[in-house]
Amino acid sequence: MRQVFQDLSNGTTCLIDSPAPDLVSGKVVINTSASLISAGTERMLVDFGRASYLEKARQQPEKVKMVIEKIQTDGFFTTVDAVKSKLAQPLALGYCNVGVVRKVKDSAHFLKKGDRVVSNGPHADIVRVSKNLCARVPNNVSDEEASFTVVASIGLQGIRLAKPSLGEAFVVTGVGLIGLLTVQLLRAHGCRVLAIDFDDSKLALAAQFGAEVCNPGRGQDPVAAGMAFSRGNGVDGVIITASTKQSDPVTQAARMSRKRGRIVLVGVTGLELNRADFYEKELSFQVSCSYGPGRYDPSYEEQGIDYPLGFVRWTEQRNFEAVLDMMASGQLDVKPLITHRFEFEDAPKAYDLLTTDKSALGIILKYSSDVESRNIRSVSLPGAATIDPDKPVVGFIGAGNYASRMLIPAFKDAGAQLHSISTSGGVNGVIHGEKAGFSHATTDTAGMLANPEINTVAIVTRHNSHANFVASALDAGKHVFVEKPLAVNRADLECVEKAYRDKGEKAPLLMVGFNRRFAPQVQKMKSLLAPVSEPKSFIMTMNAGAIPADHWTQDVEVGGGRIIGEACHFIDLMRFLAGSEIVSVQARRMGDTPGVPVTEDKAAITLGFADGSFGTIHYLANGAASFPKERVEVFAAGKVLQLDNFRKLKGFGWSGFRKMNLWRQDKGQKACAQAFLSAIESGGSAPIAVSELFEVAAVTLDVVDQLRSQ
Repeated sequence: MRQVFQDLSNGTTCLIDSPAPDLVSGKVVINTSASLISAGTERMLVDFGRASYLEKARQQPEKVKMVIEKIQTDGFFTTVDAVKSKLAQPLALGYCNVGVVRKVKDSAHFLKKGDRVVSNGPHADIVRVSKNLCARVPNNVSDEEASFTVVASIGLQGIRLAKPSLGEAFVVTGVGLIGLLTVQLLRAHGCRVLAIDFDDSKLALAAQFGAEVCNPGRGQDPVAAGMAFSRGNGVDGVIITASTKQSDPVTQAARMSRKRGRIVLVGVTGLELNRADFYEKELSFQVSCSYGPGRYDPSYEEQGIDYPLGFVRWTEQRNFEAVLDMMASGQLDVKPLITHRFEFEDAPKAYDLLTTDKSALGIILKYSSDVESRNIRSVSLPGAATIDPDKPVVGFIGAGNYASRMLIPAFKDAGAQLHSISTSGGVNGVIHGEKAGFSHATTDTAGMLANPEINTVAIVTRHNSHANFVASALDAGKHVFVEKPLAVNRADLECVEKAYRDKGEKAPLLMVGFNRRFAPQVQKMKSLLAPVSEPKSFIMTMNAGAIPADHWTQDVEVGGGRIIGEACHFIDLMRFLAGSEIVSVQARRMGDTPGVPVTEDKAAITLGFADGSFGTIHYLANGAASFPKERVEVFAAGKVLQLDNFRKLKGFGWSGFRKMNLWRQDKGQKACAQAFLSAIESGGSAPIAVSELFEVAAVTLDVVDQLRSQ
């Protein structure tokens, strides 16, 4: 398959070849026939990508603040690496797709293979989207016409929030693509419409659709025009579909509105408001969120859980269907909005046109390639090296943020032979696989596990998939490195333990990515503590920062919750520094507060060890971002060690040791990967005893059992 991406670092647009996406539950795989470039939104994205670093910073002051905070806690070099990595990740473009269903799961029962559908899929010749983000196209609506469905739904959602009624006077400010569609939809509601824009050609189209027009660029006063249009009463509502940094559209909307008028912002404008303009008229002002209820709700968009029609009449999908019905009836005419057509392979030329011709409206991409040629599950990447089977030959499952930024580079620096990278979507595998030097990218994970050339597998996927992949890799006789956690529940842990035991003496190496014990400063702490025979006391603080309650890591079924997903790092670290078996566990989470989502990411965990040592882990999501994210303190034999954020280590009372500071934060990822690969190559034992891995996993589950029973 091929997909359009933009390089955020320089703004260039390119097509990337990748394996066809795998079909997963609740999703639909579609062979694309046409897609629409959303002139306003995508022009803004391309312009942002082509801006200088300084201009990017000016456009996103909130991101600059985050960068400054990260420098204060993680250091300059670590932050620079993170920013460069972020800008180096290509951005998928497009969200207005039409095609034919190729594959469905049972959970997408209302769709079947061969259905012609619209979706919010990107510009790609194959897309995989949620079943709730698809709608069937009526027979009398062409592919080109149907490609306008999603952008029309954006305008429709703004209209639904404004609640127009027959005979009301409405203003549409900014009649680009969404604005012109909004004009028609308002007219279909029986409203009189005034269109405001600086472009005469767009106003001519608005007039063709039955609107009166006003061009401020010709000296016409929008407020006066609105008052005259409303016969001196003030307009009933204003829908702003303009894109500008200025606040003028909102100010003008307030001044032309009647008392208790409605203003809905669909586009992007400045929001420096005059309170008096709104106060005296008791105006309502609302920002519209994309194409309707369900947007950004993981349960709706990712899990495919629909809202009951009796309680939520109009969702994203139902808005799609309403727009298509309007097209089928002839009440919504999009043909005059088509200004350009390009073959999909010429997409970069289309984006060049988008940035140079501001009059461009509906730019259609046509997909004419052979459908079967798109559906390839594995592709070879450039620069493949000769494989030495006597050394670790690694296949990666997963190419998310942590895998691409930290783990893959760590394996590469440690000398791993990177064979294949498998992802369910395909594209990330190609992007990060080519950058790192993998030989192949695939969406056929089972085929990768069966590949005899690969002797080692690294698993960096969502947490609930870890145990199954680990067991499958062990069954296939592969050495396994799995990013924490090993398992999110006891059944998964038992599955892994059984798969390992079944291999007996021939069991491959099993490793969990507990990298912190390999950090240079932790290794120094371990060496200082080695001669200390008496029990030790530990205080470990994770200033984890808040994550929304609906984030996948907070989901007990998917991420396991943040204690299983993240605090396990410090359970392992304390186990390592204590050098003794964990014999007792106590845990307490913060009490519930009315109006605050219930999560387990504000908790204290106290561990007791067989040698008499004990320690407490404070995992807290309610601290300040400027405070160190991770602090480790050890009290032993009249001495203290304090480690802040894996950059600054201080010793108090230690003969010959006062401090060990690093220029760059080092949490041990490279050393962890190196130890694992060296053990494979030398035929030695695993860097972390498998009994400790299972012990830490079981203790972590004991902790969450206590927290969830409170």
